[in-house]
Parts: sequence; structure tokens; C-alpha cells
Amino acid sequence: MGKAKSKVEIKNKRASFEYEFIDTFTAGIVLCGTEIKSVRAGKASLVDSYCYFSAGELYVKNMHIAEYWWGTCNAHDPRRDRKLLMTRRELNKLARAVKEKGMTIVATRLFISEKGYAKLNIALARGKREYDKRESIKEKDIRRQMERI
Repeated sequence: MGKAKSKVEIKNKRASFEYEFIDTFTAGIVLCGTEIKSVRAGKASLVDSYCYFSAGELYVKNMHIAEYWWGTCNAHDPRRDRKLLMTRRELNKLARAVKEKGMTIVATRLFISEKGYAKLNIALARGKREYDKRESIKEKDIRRQMERI
């Protein structure tokens, strides 16, 4: 008997506007008990979150997971740094890419997998220039007008 499919999907819509995605990865997250309950309730935000390396391990910073309503004295810090779980090969690839100028790793989507684990989609990204952002806005407007017709 399989688990029920979760509809939790938290997106970072601002990231696609601010950054040009080069490559995407899926990583597991190390969470404590009350954090996973808050994620399953949809009480998380990826705004301004990014990833960084520390001692060869990848962490996500500024990801907000609200405190669980029914939590006790063991409540978690909403903005603590959380470790990401990836294969060594993927970590090495990301570490080499981040050393280039202008490259960063941003969190794009948080979801619950079929097995019930919290997963985070991250993207290796390069920041867009102002004229690139204007191009994106024009393309969105044109796409909306074509759908109306």
C-alpha cells in the first residue's frame, strides 16, 4: 500500500526572473521533526534563498520554514542553514562551477517526493542583466497576448 501523493509544491518564482538557469539538480534536505511537519502543511518560503559550500558540503541559507503550530519547546529556528544531500559527483560539479565568476546556486522548488521525503530543486545560475530582464518581460507579454487570441 503506497503513500498518498502530496500536493506540497513551494516555488521560488523570483529566481527565474533574476537568474538564467544553467543546470538543475534535485537534493534531499536534512530536517528536524517539526520542520517536516511545517513543510507538509505548506508553511515554507524560498524567497532570497541560496546555497553555499562549507567544508565540502552544500547548505541552503535563508530558506524559511515556519514554526510548527503544535510544536513544543523543541521548536526549530525558522531560518537556520539546512544541509543538502547530493552525490559526491554532483557536489564536485557544482563546486567547480561556483568558482567561476557570476555563478551561484539558487533554490527553485521545494516538494515532497513519492516516498514522503522533502526534496529541493536547485539550479546553477548566472545573474541576468537589466536588459535580459526586460526581454523576459516582453516575451511573457507576447505569450499572454497569443493565448488570448
